[in-house]
Amino acid sequence: MNKKIKSKPSKKDSQLVLRLDKAERDAFVDLCKSLDTTAAREIRQFMREFVKAHDKD
Repeated sequence: MNKKIKSKPSKKDSQLVLRLDKAERDAFVDLCKSLDTTAAREIRQFMREFVKAHDKD
């Protein structure tokens, strides 16, 4: 009975509301689905990379 315990990532406690063109949003969501990911996951990853690339420390 060797069970691996998966650690859960920290809970998200904030939201970012964006106004987008519906066609652009739908195309992005559809592409994410076809790549077996979510729009939220990809946007979070973009934000992490963007902040890291522009971190002045």
